[in-house]
Amino acid sequence: MGLQRFIAERKQSKDILVMAHVVCGYPSFEENLQELEIMAEAGVDLVELQFPFSEPSADGPLFVLANEQSLKSGTTVDQCFEFMKLVSGRFPFKVLMMGYYNTAFKMGEEAFVKRVKESGGVGYILPDLPIEESPKLHRLSEEAGIEPIILMTPTTSDKRLAKLGAASRGFVYVVARKGVTGSKTQMGDDVLALIERCREHTNVPLGVGFGISSKADIDVLRGYADVAIVGTAALKIWQEGGAPALRKFFTELMA
Repeated sequence: MGLQRFIAERKQSKDILVMAHVVCGYPSFEENLQELEIMAEAGVDLVELQFPFSEPSADGPLFVLANEQSLKSGTTVDQCFEFMKLVSGRFPFKVLMMGYYNTAFKMGEEAFVKRVKESGGVGYILPDLPIEESPKLHRLSEEAGIEPIILMTPTTSDKRLAKLGAASRGFVYVVARKGVTGSKTQMGDDVLALIERCREHTNVPLGVGFGISSKADIDVLRGYADVAIVGTAALKIWQEGGAPALRKFFTELMA
């Protein structure tokens, strides 16, 4: 089942879906599995597995540190794909690869797409790859039946949004504010206006991320966004309180 169809079907019984985020190998793959079990129990719909990279340019301090620590502990791309295969076979949510283009470039685009597909991934997010440089990768992805997720941001012009919208597949990742991940975003009229502006340029579902940290944030997005994307907040909770705190966080978030 394609990602767009999956979102449409889930939305028949839920007014907004939730996508969570895990950095592969941080603090360890064993702890990743514990986090994912909690997310699955809570009813999370999608999870992005971040393949650690030395220069994660879209990420804030917490994720940068997580990437560094994972790499220092020896995490490899092969391990991440093996983990993705394990996760996609074990849990009901759909899995996406999140990372940076360097991973696809070093592997070769054909090998990258093949590996994402074989590992059970339904798509990937490569925030540092401009659409002008992605035609071959997107064509290979379409042939394999997986979706490249494109980002739209508050600083993107309408002319650019139209180009991005034309290339969109699966869903669009709407970046709720300027900057990197991790800081709190005030969910209000500015974000809703951005969602409406993005909606004018694409027919695929819209996921909103960067700064979502509570049920109250998600409630603001209901009726506007299709997917709420939760990243840094969950990692922070795990670091501070482990499994019990994360279970409480996601139980409240999904209520």
